[in-house]
Amino acid sequence: MPQQVLADPPRSVNRKQVYRRRRIVVFGIGGVLLLALLYVFGSIITPVPATAAVTQHETSLTQAAAKLDWPGYGSAAITAPDYPGATEYHGSDASMPIASMTKTITALVVLQAKPLDGNADGPTLSFTQKDVDIWNQVIAAGGSWAPVKAGTSMTEKQALTAMLLPSANNYAISLVNWAYGSTSAYLKAANSWLASKGFTGTKVVTPDGLDPGNVSTTKDLIGIGKLVLASPALSAIVSQKSATLPGAGAQDNTNALLGVDGVDGIKTGNTDQAGFCLLFSAEVPVGTEKVRVLGVVLGAADHDTLWAGVSGLLTSMQAGFHEVTAATTGQVFGSYTTKWGAASNVVATSGQSFVVWSDTPITVDLTTQRLQSGFKGDIVGHVTFTVNGAAKTVDLALAKDVPDPGFGWRLAHPGGLGV
Repeated sequence: MPQQVLADPPRSVNRKQVYRRRRIVVFGIGGVLLLALLYVFGSIITPVPATAAVTQHETSLTQAAAKLDWPGYGSAAITAPDYPGATEYHGSDASMPIASMTKTITALVVLQAKPLDGNADGPTLSFTQKDVDIWNQVIAAGGSWAPVKAGTSMTEKQALTAMLLPSANNYAISLVNWAYGSTSAYLKAANSWLASKGFTGTKVVTPDGLDPGNVSTTKDLIGIGKLVLASPALSAIVSQKSATLPGAGAQDNTNALLGVDGVDGIKTGNTDQAGFCLLFSAEVPVGTEKVRVLGVVLGAADHDTLWAGVSGLLTSMQAGFHEVTAATTGQVFGSYTTKWGAASNVVATSGQSFVVWSDTPITVDLTTQRLQSGFKGDIVGHVTFTVNGAAKTVDLALAKDVPDPGFGWRLAHPGGLGV
């Protein structure tokens, strides 16, 4: 029988080898667990990506240009003093007769010598036979007048009212004699005052305006009108439709447009050389606001033509203004959309509107911050609107919560983490 060959018996594993093998297994498993722990820990503490807003807005808001309805005669000008650029001129810029609009200069220069504070009535003028003689001379010259009686008196404010409302030439002369001592002294002071104010196209030779040598330009008259409106005493007087005065009785304002289309002043004038003229002021509504307008029309053929010319110009000026709603509460100016699918609009927290003249642009500048997460109402930026160098800002906020991505997304998107 063949001889049977037996296999070598298995070698025994020594303790060192067993320990080494176990240690490798343990450390391998521990390493895996540590790496997993570090991964999880890193996913939790690593900042989530910051998301930039996608914005949507116009860089400029511009309205239609104004088209003014200028009278088909003479010269004219109009302005809205509170709105840069809202000043327009039409016709000749030469000096021309201004008739009784001269009395606005008379009033301003009298107040230089005899100031009125606030609503004060001022000192008293006592009238004598000399003032009655002046009245008779004015009647003889064909000028406008109001009665005066020797032995009566008026306050300075009442005398100014008698001069401006019925356009009484005799009260213009009596006032300057009272304030300056004589007409010649007044004229020297008045022309010096005009030069000091830069009204180089204006000259006065009488305090009443009857002489055609009383001249001005539309530009100067706009400046003079601004000074009248800046005087509490004079702006209050010229807006009155009528007044009852001591010794003069009831006197009506010669400005028939008072109360029409917002007109509240200032002064009429007419002579053969000047034609029919009006230096006027008005407050006109534009949306929810009121706009102060000041203008002058010279050289109309008659009162009706003058009133129609002023009314058409004023109406077109009003139409040249626009109330622009630049932002409304809740208006969307952009949005955030995160990598993990959270999204929110960026909305205005308040409204903002502007009244602008003609095609004056409103520039729009929007800034937003990068966002990781946030709550509804959190401020995340602002939008700034600028008109004629003046800026107004509206805060922008989240329309709804933008939550953190959460544990599951962090674990699933390790590459999506990091700022």
